[in-house]
Amino acid sequence: MTPAVKLDELDLRIVALLNQDARKSYRDIAREIQASISTVSNRIRKLESEGVITGYAPLIDESKIGFDVLAIVGVKIHKGKLLEVQRRIAKDERVTHVFDVTGEWDSILVVRLKSTRELDGFIKRLGSMEYVENTYTQVVLNVVKEERRVLP
Repeated sequence: MTPAVKLDELDLRIVALLNQDARKSYRDIAREIQASISTVSNRIRKLESEGVITGYAPLIDESKIGFDVLAIVGVKIHKGKLLEVQRRIAKDERVTHVFDVTGEWDSILVVRLKSTRELDGFIKRLGSMEYVENTYTQVVLNVVKEERRVLP
């Protein structure tokens, strides 16, 4: 594990503002935290170089662009082949998360698909992959909370 980066109160306030709107200008951030634009610029550059901020991406409502099926899939993988299989699975662009977990399943996947027919095909292909021993699929009926931003 990588060591945690120490963030002071100013860094936390900057990150919180970027979490609200990553397109917010340095000038607007500086005004809100009562600091200079150069301070904000230097702090953000430091947070990027230390790997605290790894990129900027829009938050998309997947259902609005046709991805109506959200599934959680548990996967049992043959011993000694975990990382190899996880890496192969991760290449599928419909798979949004691949977790190496404890418990009954070796890996948990989060998958976004356009239809249950597409889910059926995905699960059948996954189950036939070399070293995949078993899968367990749950379809999400309703999302009560889904937060992708880490709030300091």
